[in-house]
Amino acid sequence: MLERLMSSDTGGLTWSLIEKARARIADKVNRTPVLTSATLDALSRSHLYFKCENLQKCGAFKARGATNAVFALPDGEAQRGVATHSSGNHAAALARAARLRGIRAYVVMPENATQAKRAAVTRYGGEITWCAPTLAAREASAREVVAATGATLVHPYDDLAVMAGQGTAAAELLEQVPDLDLLLCAVGGGGLLAGTAVAAKALSPGIRVIGVEPAGADDAARSFRAGRIFPSVNPHTIADALRSALGERPFAEIRRRVDDIVTVPDEVIVAGMRQLWEVLKIVVEPSGAVPYAALLARRAELHGRRIGIVLSGGNVDLDQLPWGVPGPGVAPPALEVTPARE
Repeated sequence: MLERLMSSDTGGLTWSLIEKARARIADKVNRTPVLTSATLDALSRSHLYFKCENLQKCGAFKARGATNAVFALPDGEAQRGVATHSSGNHAAALARAARLRGIRAYVVMPENATQAKRAAVTRYGGEITWCAPTLAAREASAREVVAATGATLVHPYDDLAVMAGQGTAAAELLEQVPDLDLLLCAVGGGGLLAGTAVAAKALSPGIRVIGVEPAGADDAARSFRAGRIFPSVNPHTIADALRSALGERPFAEIRRRVDDIVTVPDEVIVAGMRQLWEVLKIVVEPSGAVPYAALLARRAELHGRRIGIVLSGGNVDLDQLPWGVPGPGVAPPALEVTPARE
């Protein structure tokens, strides 16, 4: 893609690229709402603003980056189709964007992808190739698909056009709630966090941007501390969309603009997810609940702040919900708070 090559030469993701992405995708994605809750404010003793990307097209923020990347392609290149590898959300988003442009989408998915995400890719017309559930297998299969079809690879996160599209969510949030102190955002491959940080620092230079990832997939936190990428090795977390390895391009922006990266265990992710379902009355997947889980784990550090939280997705396999009758030693999440009016 010419524009992506040119933007790579200029040194990385910029606010200008995010602005162009906003114009390109404005009529193709949702301007998602920001929800608030007096109950959750009282529980956290903070002011919380939830950017609901779980209500985005395809059920996740991935629609932004995939749509920007597909519609930035020159016509001749686009006609050969697009390809990617993804556990689900980016796969569905790319298939949808390709359908909107009238081109083919070739998607490599791991065999352990959830049924809901498999169905979404099929529904949008993506042509699926299955592979073993490892990053090496995904990348090797994607190379084979590209070689066989001539399609353009649209990486799930290590791509400036994708990163620019993801940054449009934070740009919207800071228009909707301009005076935030802190922004919490999940990190897997890093495309969303990188785009969020670039947009947030451009629009509100004093804001703190904190990345959050599962403790069982903590390569971004380790890399952030060390100043170099530590490869992801056998990530194990319920947050399936965050098992990705950190990308080189996102990491460069994260090092420049993100203030910290913290981790949360799976049991807190599930507790946070359940609270969001119960109180906000919306469907949020485990990966989307990760930033709120950080707030649950660190309430005392954040009292009194105005906090934006990106709920990145809501694609859940309803036959595999991570709660039910609690077993021995497992307590359901508590909601003991001072009564407040919604």
